[in-house]
Amino acid sequence: MHIRKGDTVEVVAGDDSGLRGAVLSVDRKNGKVVVEGINKVYKHVRRGHPKSPQGGRLHIELAVDASNVMLICPETNKPTRVGVKLNEDGSKELVAKKSGARLRQLSPARKD
Repeated sequence: MHIRKGDTVEVVAGDDSGLRGAVLSVDRKNGKVVVEGINKVYKHVRRGHPKSPQGGRLHIELAVDASNVMLICPETNKPTRVGVKLNEDGSKELVAKKSGARLRQLSPARKD
């Protein structure tokens, strides 16, 4: 999974399809991500709860399967598939498939 906390993603499947948001957390073991403003539900809490001392209904985001979100290409501003490119110096970087735009450095150069 190439999605990390802080990445901007777009939901491509489900009820919130077409919406964008920043990734708040990633659960690699279960393949889930929590995206800001996506999959919002009400959580009913009693008085005295640390997040809501007066009680009531809290709006929280639940996890979405990582296969239902795609990274946003910085050049085209559209969802894109990603690939890994190996540079001459031995370092790896994450690139967008269609535009070839660099998304993120994955590993530093190898010292042989």
